[in-house]
Amino acid sequence: MGDGGLNDVELAEFTKRLSALRDALRAQDRAASESRQPVALDQQSVGRLSRMDAMQQQAMAEAEARRRSHDLARIDAAFRRIEEGEYGWCDACGEPIAPKRLEIDPMATRCVGCAA
Repeated sequence: MGDGGLNDVELAEFTKRLSALRDALRAQDRAASESRQPVALDQQSVGRLSRMDAMQQQAMAEAEARRRSHDLARIDAAFRRIEEGEYGWCDACGEPIAPKRLEIDPMATRCVGCAA
């Protein structure tokens, strides 16, 4: 691509941030795996309202797991873009993505103008 992309120091910093974010998301997923287990039907040990609360918590945990999975896929895509020399360039217009935007979302694939 043309001039205006990330320099080597910025690229190394974003690579480091993406790795740390990926590690944190994987750790959260491992820690939350118990929350996504099926809710027991044993009415003797868990009352109806408690079971409903547990089911709601399970649904929230599953939604969080989907969000983490989506973010992990976006991180993997960012690493592919890094390997291909495309990281930091807008997928839509081909212009550089501002480093400040990548600081907010290191997985961003579009510049501010194209993301709007």
